[in-house]
Amino acid sequence: MLAQGERTVDALAKAAGLGLTTASAHLQTLKQAGLVSTRREGTGIHYRLAGDDVAALYVLLRTVAEAHQAAVPAARDAYLGEDGAREVTREELRTRVQSGDVVVLDVRPAEEYRAEHIPGAVSIPVEEVAGRITELPEETEVVVYCRGAHCVLAYDAVRLLADRGRRALRLNDGMLEWRLAELPAVAGEPA
Repeated sequence: MLAQGERTVDALAKAAGLGLTTASAHLQTLKQAGLVSTRREGTGIHYRLAGDDVAALYVLLRTVAEAHQAAVPAARDAYLGEDGAREVTREELRTRVQSGDVVVLDVRPAEEYRAEHIPGAVSIPVEEVAGRITELPEETEVVVYCRGAHCVLAYDAVRLLADRGRRALRLNDGMLEWRLAELPAVAGEPA
């Protein structure tokens, strides 16, 4: 979650489903290791990754684990399910966006979209997709992305869209990998 932007201890605890004391202890460990930095605002402390190198380290560790530990891909598939949805690479997405034949859907929380998103992406947080599906063109394929390669939000949104008869696929990674690849990203409010 910190790869998406800075957060307070309260916000991180709530988003991760942890108690405040537990979240604070984890953050202190990360701070002592030099992996996160902080900013004080009033009585609140905001945490963020110490740099993109920390985010890159996370991606590299995930990649190594997937390559060398058979249990990792098996656990991912067991948790996320095998929905049969096609995936698209960053390069394919960029080509398809330029040709105008897809809608890019960011299903992360609105504050993460405001902090940084793929240019032209539509923001509909995953919990709002069912109620706002009419905002997406019916005949246009939808490419869904969220935080990272294994972010469950994109899987859930693709399943929901497919169940409603929409053509949808996932970006094979997410905003974290997009940013680390130094591809264009913008900040701002949803359109």
